Amino acid sequence: MRNTAWADDVGKLILRLTVGILLLMHGLNKLTGDIGYLDRMLQGIGLPGYLSYGVYAGEIIAPVLILVGWYARVGALIVVVNMAFAIALAHRAELFALNRSGGWALELQGLFLLAALALVFTGPGRIGIDRR
Repeated sequence: MRNTAWADDVGKLILRLTVGILLLMHGLNKLTGDIGYLDRMLQGIGLPGYLSYGVYAGEIIAPVLILVGWYARVGALIVVVNMAFAIALAHRAELFALNRSGGWALELQGLFLLAALALVFTGPGRIGIDRR
């Protein structure tokens, strides 16, 4: 490709749309469902249950920021922290486990975490509200 700046921006847009849409779907499910299990899990390890509302920041607010390209690096960093907490608190036992088809048991969480980390470093590109 001759215009690499344009190609880089399109690639970043594709990454933003993928992370934003897929993670937002998880957040909307939690918004319309019950997050009481998160509250109980946090209380079970000695943390206050109200921290469970942080899932909304990580799975609704942050994906919207990423999608529209406004404070996308901040949104991506929130996703990184959210996924790190999810792995540490809810999926510790699966950290080194494989699923039935031989893949990493945490491949979804790992992909969200690493794709968001890539956005933290690369930025959102010029196709978005910030245009940076």
